[in-house]
Amino acid sequence: MEYSGQHNNYKDIFKQKKCCVIVPTFNNADLIESVLQDVLKYCDDIIVVNDGSTDASQEKIEKFSSVKLISYPRNRGKGYALKKAFKYAYNSGYKYAISIDSDGQHHAKDLPDFLEKISENPDAIIIGSRNLTEKNIPDKSAFANKFSNFWFRIATGVKLSDTQSGYRLYPLHLLNNFRFFSNKYEFELEVLVRASWKNIDIITIPVDVYYPDKEDRVTHFRPFKDFLRISVLNTILVTLALLYFRPRKIAREYKKKTIKQIIREKILSPDIPKHTIAFSIAFGVFMGIFPVWGYQLIVGFIIAHFLKLNKAIFYVAANISIPPMIPFIIYLSYVTGSYVMGEGSWTVDVDLSIQAIKGNAMQYFAGSIVLSFIAGTVFGIISYLLLIIFKKNK
Repeated sequence: MEYSGQHNNYKDIFKQKKCCVIVPTFNNADLIESVLQDVLKYCDDIIVVNDGSTDASQEKIEKFSSVKLISYPRNRGKGYALKKAFKYAYNSGYKYAISIDSDGQHHAKDLPDFLEKISENPDAIIIGSRNLTEKNIPDKSAFANKFSNFWFRIATGVKLSDTQSGYRLYPLHLLNNFRFFSNKYEFELEVLVRASWKNIDIITIPVDVYYPDKEDRVTHFRPFKDFLRISVLNTILVTLALLYFRPRKIAREYKKKTIKQIIREKILSPDIPKHTIAFSIAFGVFMGIFPVWGYQLIVGFIIAHFLKLNKAIFYVAANISIPPMIPFIIYLSYVTGSYVMGEGSWTVDVDLSIQAIKGNAMQYFAGSIVLSFIAGTVFGIISYLLLIIFKKNK
């Protein structure tokens, strides 16, 4: 087959970028030939994964001598097929891989758009975002995508228009050390969430999509089983995100800024209500003193998220427990604890250190809990009054 000079130019760019195209397939014998012919117009580096097909797919693929074929007898799922292809591609020297479905839904003419984005975003996952309002788009596909987009945003804080598209560019050099546990359709969601947790950018480009009429449509998606798997995965990922990854990510972002920057951008911003600022300060002071040493920020960010507080302001206020302040906090906790336990003395006969807490745990913990409530309330009230005065004068 002859190709135009423009197509040959794309092939050269694919080689320069060390980019290949991955085509996972399962029982798509009627369409796999046309898909491969279409892709070959743009790229010679194609890896097909025959995921245990029982039809004539193997014979059809073997007609293309230049295509690298991975094949195994039992169907293992799309995620498993992609992981096998990623490993093979990375070990073969490829830096990027573009996955494209074998059912004819995607168009190879969009491949150059992915190549263009590589130059602008060399360390990003690029998703071919579909227009799911077009004719013949199955209602269940549109719903599944909205469902996935919603939970992806909860797990990562990132808003995407199409988390279900299988037309993607993956930076293999960044994903090689990941150990993914999904093997079916849910893998494509897992890789996005976990990449986002590692601060890998995820961007989208518009692509065309083709859905045949309902009677001609081929799909291996099993609505109950696969939707259940995706739901279980979402539950796990969202739980991990709320308990660890999102608080850690927010804390890292704020640590890059100075306290002065955060105060100027957040506390002095006219767009934030005074009561939100005051409550965020009060809660930050409370968590800074509350006796969960080492976990104040993580626990606090989770609670602040659910209370819809300003996380930047919370972060600033929680810094009341910075090292120079720790001896004073421990001392006041011991004093408060002595009054709580009925002794009522400002004299402390222990060293003001973390080690001293072990021998006087009850007094310290009782005092620090009460002190955190008192200090949080006082700071919150004072902050609110100062904001009224300051903003009025301004």
